[in-house]
Amino acid sequence: MRFEEALWPQQVLRRISIHIAGEVVVSKSPGSVLRKWREIFGASQLEIARHMGVTSSVISDYEKGRRNPGSSFIRRFVEALLEVDASRGWPTVSKLVRMLNLNYLGAVLDMEEFEYGVGLDELIDAVKGIPLNSMLLDSKIYGYTVVDSLKAIVSLSGSDFLNLLGATSQRAVVFTNVSTGRSPMIALRVSTIKPAVIVMHGLKKVDPLALWIAETERTPVILSVAGSAREIVDRLRRLSSSPLST
Repeated sequence: MRFEEALWPQQVLRRISIHIAGEVVVSKSPGSVLRKWREIFGASQLEIARHMGVTSSVISDYEKGRRNPGSSFIRRFVEALLEVDASRGWPTVSKLVRMLNLNYLGAVLDMEEFEYGVGLDELIDAVKGIPLNSMLLDSKIYGYTVVDSLKAIVSLSGSDFLNLLGATSQRAVVFTNVSTGRSPMIALRVSTIKPAVIVMHGLKKVDPLALWIAETERTPVILSVAGSAREIVDRLRRLSSSPLST
């Protein structure tokens, strides 16, 4: 089993990976940080070396500062840590999720930053969308978050909604498994920071209150008629790296 297909959503593992890699990169003693994280995960140099396809002496050289780790080595090192943890049932990742306050990511299906600003029309095209109100957006959109609304209702606190905005509030938040749209729009209403666009997927009947909130908050609301949440994610990922061609 690949570790990203197991217990934890890929977004959780990605955030933990970025946290570890970032600490290595900014440290004045990257070798010491590598050793620290290996010991936190309870892995031996030999275990990490096996997962990386190198000898344990290579790991030792990096940890003792005889070699400086580049981006490729750091990425493979972090992947090895996660693979070791996966083989043991994720004991360390489970602790890090609580320590880093990443529980909200259990409701996140995907979260990315765009490599360039995209217009509202491009986003509508990507999600196979139909505008539900007349709000226009002059500024560009710089990222997206796709959320399972049912899981969000169960697991997210009010403050967790802010975490869904990622690096910028100029993003689209896509809610899947939506029935009437009331819950996502109430979350928007009470949040101090608002996303640029709301997209709803699976909508069966539009709640008038949801549309009223959208008008009051001056937020474009889009109905996605894509076949599945998976299709939305795939099309948004294509949009995140290059203009979507249809």
